[in-house]
Amino acid sequence: MRKDSKVVCEVVKEIKQSFRLMMDGAVAKSMRDKGLSYKLNWGATLPRLRQKADEIGYNYDLAIALWKEDVRECKILATMIMPPEEVLPEVIDIWMEQTTEQEIAEQAAFNLYQYLPYAPEKAYQWMASDKELYQLCGFHILSRIFMAKREPNERGINEFVDQAIAALQGNNISVRKAAQSSIQRFAELGLVYDRLAKSALKRVNLEIL
Repeated sequence: MRKDSKVVCEVVKEIKQSFRLMMDGAVAKSMRDKGLSYKLNWGATLPRLRQKADEIGYNYDLAIALWKEDVRECKILATMIMPPEEVLPEVIDIWMEQTTEQEIAEQAAFNLYQYLPYAPEKAYQWMASDKELYQLCGFHILSRIFMAKREPNERGINEFVDQAIAALQGNNISVRKAAQSSIQRFAELGLVYDRLAKSALKRVNLEIL
């Protein structure tokens, strides 16, 4: 459902006001203590935001408007209400470029990116990036794709295994965890995939399966 810009602005204003009712100071303080530097953070829990998203439903224009707000809850809500089949790759690229916090990257991957019609292409592109948040998203998306029992082609297999092994040997703990999860999901696709994963891990003296 598309709305004119004036109506969208009013709805965004109402949504931002509703965050006051969801405010959780302890959650917000905990995030600040962990180094999360949102311009504005009400500390709203994810279940509360999901409930709000369910009330709103999918809405492209509203998602675009919410994302532009430098507010934690607005960005997470945007990922929840953006219709995956409507959003163009160019928009997703912009969102990814504007993502600076791990929480937003993970929420975007779980709420939206895994459902995109072009999700595998983005995942393979991002996991090979030299940017850690891109890698994180790429591996999270692939974990969900493998969980859905969607098998990669031969080229995809080789690319994934190579990048996952490289990430597992990297210094970023979050990327390592995401890569580990994805390779575990990859191994669960079947016996051949399990053997491929274990063989690759053995070559670099890693035992996580």
